Amino acid sequence: MSEVPSLTEFEHAAQSLAEVISHTPTLPSRALSDIHGSTVLLKMENLQRTGSFKIRGAAYRLSRLSAEERSRGVVAASAGNHAQGVALAAQALGIPATIFMPLGVPVPKLLATRGYGAEVVLEGETVATSLRLAAEFSERTGAVLIHPFDHRDVVIGQGTLGLELLEDAPDVDTVVLGIGGGGLIAGVAAAVKARAAELGRTVRIIGVQAENAAAVPPSLAAGEPVDIVTRPTIADGILVARPGAVPFEIIKDLVDEVVTVSDDDLARAILILLEQAKVVVEPAGAAGVAAILAGKVSGTGTTMAVLSGGNIDPLLLQRVVSHGLAASGRYLTIRIPLPDRPGQLARVSELIAEAGANVIEAMHTRHGHGLQISDVILELSVETRGPEHSEHTLDTLRRAGFAPILVPD
Repeated sequence: MSEVPSLTEFEHAAQSLAEVISHTPTLPSRALSDIHGSTVLLKMENLQRTGSFKIRGAAYRLSRLSAEERSRGVVAASAGNHAQGVALAAQALGIPATIFMPLGVPVPKLLATRGYGAEVVLEGETVATSLRLAAEFSERTGAVLIHPFDHRDVVIGQGTLGLELLEDAPDVDTVVLGIGGGGLIAGVAAAVKARAAELGRTVRIIGVQAENAAAVPPSLAAGEPVDIVTRPTIADGILVARPGAVPFEIIKDLVDEVVTVSDDDLARAILILLEQAKVVVEPAGAAGVAAILAGKVSGTGTTMAVLSGGNIDPLLLQRVVSHGLAASGRYLTIRIPLPDRPGQLARVSELIAEAGANVIEAMHTRHGHGLQISDVILELSVETRGPEHSEHTLDTLRRAGFAPILVPD
């Protein structure tokens, strides 16, 4: 079992990465502060080079390879962010890089990885499969496998973010960030706790997992990393079935709490960040904000949410925004059975307008299972101002004698 990295190691890593990474901004969020009841800061690591924190660990890991190891090249597996970090770091150091990525990887991440000069192999349905294929490639060719989270140098590199957090906000009381394999939170927890102790302070570290891929809570209960069966989640960046052995040893000692959030929570977080903070964040990168919005983060004082990545496919962003609007009660789809006679569609539209809502899409059909020959179905997508306004709109229709049926998103 490796020891927890020292503050000196994190400081050395930060110095070695100074010309590779950007010191990303930390900004206050009035909207989230109002919701949380105390100051909330956002660490904009979505603005990091390659669009995520992954460049920190990848670049530091590669910088410590020997000349002989560099000559053999490197291989990695990733759904996108680690791939880009390894590809860029390898390009800067003149190291050949091969990256295994799963089929269906977001196109922007695929194109960016290739753009940094790496050879990309698309194979397998999951990152776990890609990681197995990368390990086999390493055995076969001698290329050095650069694991996305389960290596001490990677943890140290990611932990340089923790030093920045306290440099930007020395009075922070709580840091909230997502957990996938555990490399980021392990590094941040170790660096923050060490620096805070040096300053005579304590800082809480809260990890957030997608509830469909929450391997850390059962691992903590077992006292060792365990495998879980994951389910689909929009947070592909933290979709990991088993935490890494190296980061887990740090997590179990230094992370104060681990909570889970739903995909609805993540969609709401992306939406509020887009609207209020004017930033684009991928689902995994919004995990900390999702936990705040879901009421999973308690306590007073200054809370910092790490926006760990911003690499989101525009098509996914479009779907997530629609889902976020629905989850926030600002977008609803209703189905209304109507008698097939003139004026019914106009009357429904008039009532919705009177309620102050806005119809953005409509479908009027006489075809459907169970419909009588004299019936039609009207399906409407309606934009509202929130849950109370949505209910007011539905009540307006009900009072007029209609029977609107809410269609799940």
